[in-house]
Amino acid sequence: MADETIAVVGAGIVGLATAREIALRRPGTRVVVLDKEREVAVHQTGHNSGVVHAGIYYRPGSLKARLCTRGAAMIREYCEDRRLPLAACGKLVVAVTDDELPRLEALYATSLENGVPGLRRVEAGGIHEIEPYATGLAALHSPRTAVTDYTAIARSFARDVVDSGGEVRLGFPVTRVTRRTGGGVEVASGDETLRADRLVLCAGLHSDTVARLAAPGRGRRGDGDEPRIVPFRGEYMRVVPSRAPLVRGLIYPVPDPRYPFLGVHFTRRVDGSVEVGPNAVLALAREGYRRSDVDVRELARLARFPGTWRLAREHWRTGVKEMRGSLSVDVYMKAARAYVPALGPADVVRGGAGVRAQALGRDGSLLDDFVIHRTDGVTAVRNAPSPAATSSMAIAEHLADLVLGDTRAT
Repeated sequence: MADETIAVVGAGIVGLATAREIALRRPGTRVVVLDKEREVAVHQTGHNSGVVHAGIYYRPGSLKARLCTRGAAMIREYCEDRRLPLAACGKLVVAVTDDELPRLEALYATSLENGVPGLRRVEAGGIHEIEPYATGLAALHSPRTAVTDYTAIARSFARDVVDSGGEVRLGFPVTRVTRRTGGGVEVASGDETLRADRLVLCAGLHSDTVARLAAPGRGRRGDGDEPRIVPFRGEYMRVVPSRAPLVRGLIYPVPDPRYPFLGVHFTRRVDGSVEVGPNAVLALAREGYRRSDVDVRELARLARFPGTWRLAREHWRTGVKEMRGSLSVDVYMKAARAYVPALGPADVVRGGAGVRAQALGRDGSLLDDFVIHRTDGVTAVRNAPSPAATSSMAIAEHLADLVLGDTRAT
């Protein structure tokens, strides 16, 4: 319908990519992006490491695997077309102990099934050819893995939305969503309202709270209530400029399936700087970028949710280890030096931090794949962890298929 209005809550990269895709696919549709902040890409997008992932880690057949592979190609093409920063610096996934070698082989098989371009296995000597200061027993080399500036991409997406006749309405914190008789919704921010025929929620750190506002029959347990978002702060160290040349690209560990997070790694940014990290410590606020950021209501909410305690029982040792690294640069860099022994505590300074919106089930499980819920004209992205930025344009295609009723979505 030419006069149809579709609202998208969230001006991060996924929300903006989705609004852009809908606006381009259905000219004449009024597309409005809503966000509580005064700028786009303030939270997860603006604190992203900038990696354009190639699809190494993700379970074959999952939404992550399918959308990452396509999304990476789309991001590369978009950056080239718009002359946005993109550097194919490559990635090494390095096994440093004997017990990691079988996991590296399994990862290799997964990568091949996911169609990771140019991937090859290298032995210790090959590691040194790619990263002269790195060490390990064997590694996977992904030469097409790249880095970019996702904030710049998000701003470009916002311009595309406006150029296509849409609107990006900032300073609009969603406080109420009302289902209208006969269809559609009314989205309110205080006394200001917007009527929309369909609603897409890409609210990131606040995805569960915004989804509950929009859930029919809200208040009944399980109806719009799960999964819950648990915020994890990821803290970075920055390698001092004189030592940054010791890392050419990206150096990652082999993931341990017993633990929910990847572990610290080395990332070269598009500006040439090198970061170490992130770790993963429980944030005490949704936007808790500093250890001093505490939201008592958020802590009470976490304490009331059974999944929080089940998660703590399962992973408390990992939590203690991550907290020790958060408090001590020496402890933080001890793990990193397993991969680049020449870089120690004297070679880094504390960098920035981001907060990851991690979806948590009532049973204490950390949801790994992208999760999308749909109810009566409302499409909600309930979990979009890494590689959501890489996959953003492919996620947008998938969401547009769902929202517009196209047949490609599965």
